[in-house]
Amino acid sequence: MKHLKNKKIGLALGGGAVLGAAHVGVLKALDEFDIEISFVTGTSIGAFVGAFVAFSKKWQEIEKFAVDLKWMDISGLSLSQYGLMSNKKMGIAIQEVIGKKNIEDSNIPLTMITTDITTGEKIVLSKGSVAEGVMASTCIPGLFIPVEINKKMLVDGGIVENVPVTPLKEMGADYIIGVDLNAKHAYKKPENIIDVIVNSFHFTLQASAKIQTKAADLLIEPDLSTFNRADMDQVEKLIEKGYEDAVKKLKKTQS
Repeated sequence: MKHLKNKKIGLALGGGAVLGAAHVGVLKALDEFDIEISFVTGTSIGAFVGAFVAFSKKWQEIEKFAVDLKWMDISGLSLSQYGLMSNKKMGIAIQEVIGKKNIEDSNIPLTMITTDITTGEKIVLSKGSVAEGVMASTCIPGLFIPVEINKKMLVDGGIVENVPVTPLKEMGADYIIGVDLNAKHAYKKPENIIDVIVNSFHFTLQASAKIQTKAADLLIEPDLSTFNRADMDQVEKLIEKGYEDAVKKLKKTQS
């Protein structure tokens, strides 16, 4: 895209549980439009996908990983007083693909958004273990056990900034692309406790996200209203929907 030539582009990947598969479709569209990412930041599932992007994994590799992934591959039952499940397996899954790397080792500068559950403070991770950072950023309160980093108990960054555009300015981006998975999502009657927790959590994010995403130069909002946040069987359709809606938005930007 001609108007983006010579610009340092920052990509902000938002949270949305299993809806995060749509990010892969967005990456496919960005690749087709020859948009080169200079900085990436992610919240929750956006941090998970963003880690792959930052370590130069192509969308095709991420797609294969996402399609093969199962819910129980990234979570396990827990006996902790702080959460129903552990997401240690998510950290292990990251390490299997990119190795035991630190955030500062990434090929594309990377940050991840987390929340200090003791103070409510936004914690932007730019150093330390990638696996631990992803685990912290994806740690939905009440569902997963908080992750302790630097003596802080950290949980999902969506509480403070679900589409993390603000760190990108500080990183040096002069054009920001945000991906909001929740903007056009419709909620259905919960089928289990996971649906109840995840729905409740994401209700709290929507109002603040609308304000925060105004700072993005280009906001991609895939219409994911027909998808469930916890159903891993819909991953391929989510990728396709993310791709289709991203292409529409990018074409409009060109005209």
